Amino acid sequence: MGLSKKINDQLVAVVLAERRVDPYFRGPFDALFQKPLTRAVQALINRRRPDEHLAIAEERFAPDEAEITAAIIEQMSRFTRKTYQGGIAERAGNTKTYGVVKCAFTVRTDLPEHLRVGVFGEPGRTFPAWVRFAGPGPLAPPDLDDNGVLSIGIKLMGVEGRKLIDDEQATQDFTGISAPTFTTPNVRENLKLQRHIGDGTPIFYFLNPLDSHILDGLMQGLYAKTHTNPLFERYYSCVAYAFGDGKAIHYSVTPRAKYKTAFPRRPSDNYLREAMSQTLDHRDVVFDFAIQFQKDPHRMPIEDASVEWPERLSPFIRVAELRIPAQKFDSPAQLAFARNLSFNPWHALAEHRPLGNQNRARKAIYLELSKFRQSMNDEARIEPTGAETLDGTA
Repeated sequence: MGLSKKINDQLVAVVLAERRVDPYFRGPFDALFQKPLTRAVQALINRRRPDEHLAIAEERFAPDEAEITAAIIEQMSRFTRKTYQGGIAERAGNTKTYGVVKCAFTVRTDLPEHLRVGVFGEPGRTFPAWVRFAGPGPLAPPDLDDNGVLSIGIKLMGVEGRKLIDDEQATQDFTGISAPTFTTPNVRENLKLQRHIGDGTPIFYFLNPLDSHILDGLMQGLYAKTHTNPLFERYYSCVAYAFGDGKAIHYSVTPRAKYKTAFPRRPSDNYLREAMSQTLDHRDVVFDFAIQFQKDPHRMPIEDASVEWPERLSPFIRVAELRIPAQKFDSPAQLAFARNLSFNPWHALAEHRPLGNQNRARKAIYLELSKFRQSMNDEARIEPTGAETLDGTA
């Protein structure tokens, strides 16, 4: 074991030790310090960023994006092959499924005319949906060791119209994480992170003194915590999407109720799934789906996912409701179904086209890695319809 790997593992052990006491102080800490510290870190990030003088919704392509994307696919495929050879292959990111649940996605009934775009075009319309809640990965250890930043994947079904990628015909996907900025600012830096993950030294991506990403690490650290229930966290897109012609948005998914789940005294390896199950045994859970328009191309960049779009410049506007009815969801059949679902932001109508370099890369990365995983598992590729009958579903 190399010195860098040993140091990485020791630092990881420190983080995991903190996770065990985190629930007992994190609430008051976040209430007092999260927003002020976020503003301070964002000020430092913005200070070093040049103004590229782009227009609203304008993208800027790098000449080597295709090569970087191919290198990420190769790196993550190698990691998947090495990690899961001889077993069931899981995703190389957003790895551990806490649950996939059946939902209803309903467009706001009084939606103003200028917001009636794409899937939001018919006020009051309801789409069936599958929603997956997951951990960050790239492995799937006990929850207490792998739940700093959670993820959500929303797949609407019955969506008419031509999609931007043709492996699914009637779906629209939305994805997000429980932090307002992404782990890496752009796809070039993401390749560096994937190489560190492959070497077993991911912390050195953030702490390398010759190529520091400490500010990105601080932003993730301000939102990474020991979660108690994925159903009561807010999720952010972190990257931009078109909203019709000439407009760009971020979106967020926010639980409407402010319930808190107590941290278990003796958390099991799957305590987050158990918390979800206990909640959905007896109540519905509702999220508000909201969008935030880009109003300043520099302060609200499309090509840099390390920058939080300031809500004081552009507040979020609620456009839909995501209702998760009380249900059973944790059967082996449903967990296997979750593993075989493929989420891709390019499962989308043109009105919701993904924007920015990380989204452009995701088109090929997500498609190729899902095919690779399903090939390793000898599983057929599926497009859900919402009519699935699985053991344990509502």
